[in-house]
Amino acid sequence: MTVSQPLALYVHWPFCVSKCPYCDFNSHVREEVDQARWRDALLADLAHEAALLPGRRLGSVFFGGGTPSLMPPETVAAVLRAAEDAWGFAGDVEITLEANPSSVEAARFGDLAAAGVNRVSLGLQALDDDALRFLGRAHGVGEGLAALETAQAAFARVSFDLIYARPGQGLAAWEAELARALAFGTEHLSLYQLTIEPGTRFATLAAKGDLVIPEGDAAADLFETTQAMTRAAGLPRYEVSNHARPGAESRHNLTYWRYGDYAGIGPGAHGRRGGLATARHRKPENWLAAVDRNRHGNQTEDALSPEQRASEALVMGLRMAEGIRIDPARVDLDVVDALVRHGLLVRDGLHVATTEAGILLLDSILPAIARD
Repeated sequence: MTVSQPLALYVHWPFCVSKCPYCDFNSHVREEVDQARWRDALLADLAHEAALLPGRRLGSVFFGGGTPSLMPPETVAAVLRAAEDAWGFAGDVEITLEANPSSVEAARFGDLAAAGVNRVSLGLQALDDDALRFLGRAHGVGEGLAALETAQAAFARVSFDLIYARPGQGLAAWEAELARALAFGTEHLSLYQLTIEPGTRFATLAAKGDLVIPEGDAAADLFETTQAMTRAAGLPRYEVSNHARPGAESRHNLTYWRYGDYAGIGPGAHGRRGGLATARHRKPENWLAAVDRNRHGNQTEDALSPEQRASEALVMGLRMAEGIRIDPARVDLDVVDALVRHGLLVRDGLHVATTEAGILLLDSILPAIARD
């Protein structure tokens, strides 16, 4: 990675109003948050990373969480001013903030846009009130769609998330829900099959047999229908779960998947800095204490071997429709060619990509082709 390539900055805001039963992200519920202290701590953490990554220009900033739309717009503005002062922004800098579609948070969209946010990722998650209750969401469909309308008026670019392959969700029901979602005309959709993550409330229910989600052929049918409908609507898959009009892909996430450098600040944030893997303290209080003590919240900083970097790049690159240029010293080309014959991969010289059939088997393909 050369210093001429844009850098990405990830800012983690860990707080949520409540914990969703499917969520294994680093999110926490707190009755009170000392906003001034948090703003100062984020700025200190940012300054630490900026000192270690000089001479770069930011191509993207992403406020993730947690629920970043709970951040005061003044804090968002302060972080963006500090980031621009430290690195400078590319002329087409993408500044994304994840948001919940509650009316309270939607009321802040204008102020967040004025603070510098130009892209919002809205957590609608479902277009069915029963499904939203099942997913533990605080909003209903009506409130969510009102927030989407507000977002489309406030921000230049809008994406929203949906979770499908829910218990009992048949193909016809998902087709109708996705058709409705595509009709809203956003440039980007993140469409995730529901997965049971360890340590979540859903995992506890699944272990008891009280929660069963579509798997096998049923899940594959839902995925294949999703691909066909989004392609027909002009939002093809560019990553396993992400769909966009050409040119409207998330540039921030493309930095991850193309294995570029990114700085991560805030509790639990990860980064990749010149061959080093960085990770912040996860618990908000521990991160704050570390910043008070050290002027940064970093917990670990590990040098990645060439083998580790090649493996990470391969994992990320094969998630994308565009694929990746492989290193023949790290990949078994005989296995790759066998998978090509089975229709799971395509290869042009040293450039390899997964097919629509292959993406469903990606977890099996990666260990099969990687050399030890």
